Amino acid sequence: MTTLLEKFNAEQLQKLPDLRPGDTIKVHQKIKEGDKERIQIFEGVIIAKKHGKGIASMITVRKVVDGVGVERIFPIHSTALEKIEVVKHAKVRRAKLYYLRTAKGKKSKLKRKDFAVAIADKPAEEQAVEPAVVEAPVETETPK
Repeated sequence: MTTLLEKFNAEQLQKLPDLRPGDTIKVHQKIKEGDKERIQIFEGVIIAKKHGKGIASMITVRKVVDGVGVERIFPIHSTALEKIEVVKHAKVRRAKLYYLRTAKGKKSKLKRKDFAVAIADKPAEEQAVEPAVVEAPVETETPK
């Protein structure tokens, strides 16, 4: 039997893309200024994800603006968030990327994660990439 609190929390959960540390994302947040409302976009790298997948889950997003690091913490199921879009994925080997706070130069770069897309119609043996045939250039005489 579910309690009223559990029901309410289940209703508040939003459909979100798969968010992982190392992903570069754009967070569209609703900002109220007086009687007006606008959307502000914050783009950065997820350096931490906390509290699982429930209603209390949060992400820490970091970006560098004019040489100054800016971090924001977003509750990912907040009604103030319009949407979250994943720009790119990176291959990381840590759950918390706090080392990016002090990393400079190449150490602050994350390796891009490529996704191999298999063709579903062909068996695995036929999916091997065939080398492209390159023809020799045809020599033509240039008019003098």
